[in-house]
Parts: sequence; structure tokens; C-alpha cells
Amino acid sequence: MSKPKVFVARLIPEEGLAMLRDLTEMQVWEDELPPPHEVLLKQVRAVDGVISLLTDKMDAALMDSNPRLKVISNYAVGYDNIDVPAATARGIPVGNTPGVLTDTTADLAFTLMMAAARRIQESIDYVRAGKWKTWGPKLLTGQDIHGATLGIIGFGRIGQGMAKRAAGFGMRVLYYDVNRRADLEKTMGVAYADMDTLLRESDFVTIHTDLNATTRHMMNAHAFAKMKRTAILVNTARGPIVDPNDLYDALRQGKIGGAALDVTEPEPIPMDSPLLTLPNCLIVPHIASASVATRAQMAQMAAANLIAGLRGDRLPTCVNAEVYERGVRK
Repeated sequence: MSKPKVFVARLIPEEGLAMLRDLTEMQVWEDELPPPHEVLLKQVRAVDGVISLLTDKMDAALMDSNPRLKVISNYAVGYDNIDVPAATARGIPVGNTPGVLTDTTADLAFTLMMAAARRIQESIDYVRAGKWKTWGPKLLTGQDIHGATLGIIGFGRIGQGMAKRAAGFGMRVLYYDVNRRADLEKTMGVAYADMDTLLRESDFVTIHTDLNATTRHMMNAHAFAKMKRTAILVNTARGPIVDPNDLYDALRQGKIGGAALDVTEPEPIPMDSPLLTLPNCLIVPHIASASVATRAQMAQMAAANLIAGLRGDRLPTCVNAEVYERGVRK
């Protein structure tokens, strides 16, 4: 009996590839850059399942190119690169890798917040430029984390992880979410706030919501105008939640104090982006989940979803569970 054919759209950690090697006929895209869409389309036409990344657009046309495609397993917790309704309509279950990267992402978000508050990147550049001549009372003074107010937009797993970390620094925590979590307010010592109140009162605003029609460019000139002039914005969610042009204007004009971004619009950020000229804008290359252990676990989860889909079993972490009521492709 022939093995199912699969395409892995990037060289993921060996922990995941090892699970697939004996069970499937596997083709792996090993280049550093993602496969061009025409290459992705060609590969998907010939396989039973695919492991995709956020950089791979999995649209209806791609799904229609191969009527035997049984499963799409995304190597990420987010899946805005996939047309999930189209997959559901075609009987294709879609998997993701939630939960495993919660603490790792929260660690990075808190790291970025502290680095921006204490002007770490500026300090490194200052030393490397040979400007450090003496100790000075006002040299590169930043903002305190302890005792400050943290505003969390999106109170899912990662947002809650930020709240737990903030507790250790004695921070006052406000959160905004479309679903109020009264059950957590007392146990975690957090308070619900509407968006305007959160923006107005927070010293730090951190984004942990998904990207959709209502959150795209949620953080824009109107939002920045409501924030404290000393406030710092942190985004480890999705780049398009923040309007980059409005963010540049707000930072340059001193309407907010700083920003720390793990994600940008577009991504990667163009080298001619004006944001890169600002000393109060810290940008790292989408590394929130980039710990060795977490990326390995993500690979195992992605492989497990793919194997389940190939076998016709329910995916361990499926984002469109309604597909099983409609009927999956055989």
C-alpha cells in the first residue's frame, strides 16, 4: 500500500519531521524563504496533506487545485493565512498549534515591554557608538515597570500569561476583551475596562487579540490620541492590528512614548520603513514563539494534526470542528 504524500512548506524541527518520515512520502521545502505561491500550488496539487506556515496563503483556488487534499496543518497558533470557511466548505479540516506557545510568547512580550521601558536598544546603540563617557543623572532614563498600569487587549491564554507576569511586578492590570472574564477578575487580580479607559489609564498597552475585520488597524491615530504621552505599545499578535503610518506619526510627534513590535505590516518590515529610523521603536523579527523547546513542540503538534487528517481521524487541535458535521473529504 502506497504511503500518503505530504508537503511541508518549511524545514520545521526534526521532532515533527521524524513523526512523518516513515508514515508518509514527504517533500520538504528547505529554502530559508517561503515557497512562491506558484510553487506552493504545484506542490499541493500532488499531495494528500500539507503543513503550512503563516507565510503560505492557503486559499480556495489552491484547495480546488487538488480534490484529494485531506488536511491542512498550520505550524502556528494563528491561521489568518488560511481561508478557513473555504476549507470547511470543501471538507478539509484545518489544524493549528495552540497552547504550547502561550508562556513563551508571554515571556517575549514582557521582555519587549521591559526593554522598551528601560530603553535597552538605545543604550546598546549608545555604547557601541562610543558615546558612553561618564555616568549621568539623566542619561537614558526610562519608565518603571513596577507599580505601573498594564493594559491588555485580548484576554486569552497569552493575555492571561501577561497578567500573571505583571503580578510579580506589582502592576495594576486592566484588560479589554469582547468576552468579559468575570471569573478571572478576582482570582487574577485584574479589572475589566472598556477600550477608551484602558488606553487612557495604561502606562503600557500590550496586544494579544487575533486579526479580523474589527481588529485590523485597531491601533490607529484615534487610539494613540487617547493614550498617555509616556505610554508604550507592545505588539506580539499580528502586524496589521497596528496602522504603521499612524504609529510612526504618534512616535515621531511624541503622542506616545514608545513601541516594541514583534510583528509588523508588512512582514518582514521594509528596510525603508520610517519606523526603523525612530530610536523609540524597538522591532524584532517575529520571534515570540522562538524557543527551542516550543518550536519543537509546535512541530510535533503540526505533525500530529497532519497524521490524524491523513487517517481520517479527528485533528487533535482543529480550528474548524464544524467540518466533521458537514463531512470530511475521503
